[in-house]
Amino acid sequence: MEEPNDYLTALLATLLGWTLDAFDFFVLVFALPAIAHDFKTDIAAIAATIAVTLAFRPVGAFIFGLLADRYGRRLPLMIDLVFYSIIEILSGLAPTYTTFLVLRALFGIGMGGEWGVGASLAMEKAPPRWRGVLSGLLQEGYAIGYLLAACCYFTVFPRWGWRPMFFLGGLPALLAVFIRYRVKESAIWRKTRQESWRGLGRAIVSNWRIFLYLTALMMMMNLASHGTQDMYPTFLKEQRGFTPREVAVIAVIYNIGALLGGILFGQLSDRFGRRRGMIVAFILAMVLIPLWAYAPGTVWLVLGAFLMQFMVQGAWGVIPAHLNELAPNAVRGFLPGFAYQCGVLLAGSVAYLEAVFARHLSYATAMALTALTVFLVGVVVIAAGKEKRGAHFG
Repeated sequence: MEEPNDYLTALLATLLGWTLDAFDFFVLVFALPAIAHDFKTDIAAIAATIAVTLAFRPVGAFIFGLLADRYGRRLPLMIDLVFYSIIEILSGLAPTYTTFLVLRALFGIGMGGEWGVGASLAMEKAPPRWRGVLSGLLQEGYAIGYLLAACCYFTVFPRWGWRPMFFLGGLPALLAVFIRYRVKESAIWRKTRQESWRGLGRAIVSNWRIFLYLTALMMMMNLASHGTQDMYPTFLKEQRGFTPREVAVIAVIYNIGALLGGILFGQLSDRFGRRRGMIVAFILAMVLIPLWAYAPGTVWLVLGAFLMQFMVQGAWGVIPAHLNELAPNAVRGFLPGFAYQCGVLLAGSVAYLEAVFARHLSYATAMALTALTVFLVGVVVIAAGKEKRGAHFG
């Protein structure tokens, strides 16, 4: 049996892991133009390294997800944290574009392994009645990481440039020590684990239908988040003319919106259903597209960015609970995380495509058309699925 407050320790560890993972990813998003200048290439080429990172995330989810279902959640999570911390530091030392590209691929492996393992650990320990709100809090570690990256861009970049921002990415290695001594293994995993690799393989193959649906769902979710986030700082700087520090302040504001939206919609999903909460969030996001992309003044633009991320990350706040409830016990460490990262792979080129479209249109129009399409299709995919709100694990 889980101890009464053990879920809080697991939630804290997983939240911090996902926060630092997102921080490491988003320092690149803020520094795109500067990195392109240093490597003597264009912004689209550096945006392609984002796509490479996203493309390699399924590799990490596959490797660490299998380890999590076979050997437990804690050890794979600790190994993963140390691995991607080292790669992030090396990214700040990259001498050439090619080296940087390879390192971002390796970072994608580490980033892909963290979410699935951590989310299964946290959700298996969380009380079912609080699973939605805790899911929202956990997922918005992503928004907190983005916010911290914005603060780093505001304070570090103007003085020392982009490389020291990556050096700070070594911090997750310290979290592995906390997990080693404070976080206990999942009791659900101990009761339901497969005793052999063959048994685990059969369990994975037998759930191919739910895997395909979750992959489609996560493709749309990642198109929504990366399509509205990754090129937005570049849009603010290149099209709207904001300074790096102004971009950082705006990013802090819209990530506060993301954090609040994820927690609120996660909580609402405990009462009204997982799918219903996500659909409402996407419909409201569609309404906000003109304000988010074409607002005539700074105040309205910032409000649009705040509300857009409130809705997008509101839908995302439901995801850790929703995916882990749909996943069978024996493959919960593997299936949600691998489906998530396969969705990332299918959606990973969205930032690059927006950068290419912006050459012929504008950043605002490229992002607006992408967002409208993604939200419409996303509503259809969410509605086509099932849900198991409050499912009993084990």
